[in-house]
Amino acid sequence: MEHLPVEVIGNILSRLGGARDVVIASATCRKWREAWCKHLHTLSFNSNDWHVYHDLTTSQLEILITQTIFQTTGLQGLLILMDGVDKFSASTVIAWLMYTRETLRRLIYNVRTTPNVNILEICGRQKMEILELSHNSITGVEPNFQRFPCLKSLSLSDVSISALDLNLLLTACPKIETLELINPEIAMSDAQVTVELSIPTLRRVYVEAISMDKFILEADSIECLHLKDCALELFELIGKGTLKHFKIDDVSVIHLDIGDNVDNLEIIDISNFTIIWPKFYQMISKSSKLTKLRLWDVVFDDEDEIVDLETIAVCFPQLSHLALSYDLKDGVVNYGLQGSSHLENVIVLELGWTIINDLFSHWVEGLLKLCPNLRKLVIHGVVSEAKSHEECQILANFTSSIVQLMRKYMHVDVQFDYE
Repeated sequence: MEHLPVEVIGNILSRLGGARDVVIASATCRKWREAWCKHLHTLSFNSNDWHVYHDLTTSQLEILITQTIFQTTGLQGLLILMDGVDKFSASTVIAWLMYTRETLRRLIYNVRTTPNVNILEICGRQKMEILELSHNSITGVEPNFQRFPCLKSLSLSDVSISALDLNLLLTACPKIETLELINPEIAMSDAQVTVELSIPTLRRVYVEAISMDKFILEADSIECLHLKDCALELFELIGKGTLKHFKIDDVSVIHLDIGDNVDNLEIIDISNFTIIWPKFYQMISKSSKLTKLRLWDVVFDDEDEIVDLETIAVCFPQLSHLALSYDLKDGVVNYGLQGSSHLENVIVLELGWTIINDLFSHWVEGLLKLCPNLRKLVIHGVVSEAKSHEECQILANFTSSIVQLMRKYMHVDVQFDYE
């Protein structure tokens, strides 16, 4: 160990994570102390890492963090995650940021302060590449002054910001590729809540817990779009056909439009969502490069709607991963097994239920016949704590049926995932 270059020791210490562990390790010897002071590039203060953080007063915490940061030089990554901690003094937090801003490339920050600290003003025009802000307020953005020339990833969680300031902030990030908006408080000037964003460099977008009338996103380079737990009247994506991964989870939207040019879509993952199948199918039917399709806990707008797997087989010839949840209504499964076409390239099949009955095993058998080259079968199920004798018998019969069925498919790896 004594022959390790001091720069390597600095890398080792930077990978320990919590600041407490780093400080303890730096006491190993004089060389490790030197590495801590001169070659440490990442430091993390997380209230979940050490229970003592919660036992200290706010002033004691401020002193502890200040002393630790000020012993380092050249920090590139600073994580300050203090959940359940009282508000810090703004002057103390400003001192941390002013001391590290010239070398800082990654800042993850959820500190509440009195008064609010303008992170953009302090860290703008520097080398910042990743910025994650939580529980903050952003007002009066000036893109010419508060510019982030190197920023590639921006995450705003529980942040108060107006639609105008959000647009101006993104304008000030000419190289931004990843955007996360989690439960933002969007301030609007009129009654209708509308957000319109135009970001040509954006590749990945994650939006969670947003409720508004209209969300219009113009992104010519977007590859991944994930909407979760949102309530929208209209969501529209304006792009140039670069979208590859589209995911929706527990979203309520009246009008959904991801554009006509979806030729490059490779993954579609839909869960806890109400679908007007003919309209949705028309939107994705040209995605001939699709390799994964997941329709999970999907509610069909028309109760009599049946998704024809024959159509899926024909339209998505490269499909290799198919995941479907089982929903029985009046003895009819929403995913029909009619037709002669096979899902030739499907090698992973995931099937699930919320309420099991004797027809589920027959449905599994029918799908296995449609996938001649299947390698892996995953069965998901919900098992309640209190079960009647009849429910236990159904589960037992299903287990026996699957064991007997899989003897015909010895080459298929079978996994069960119950919750």
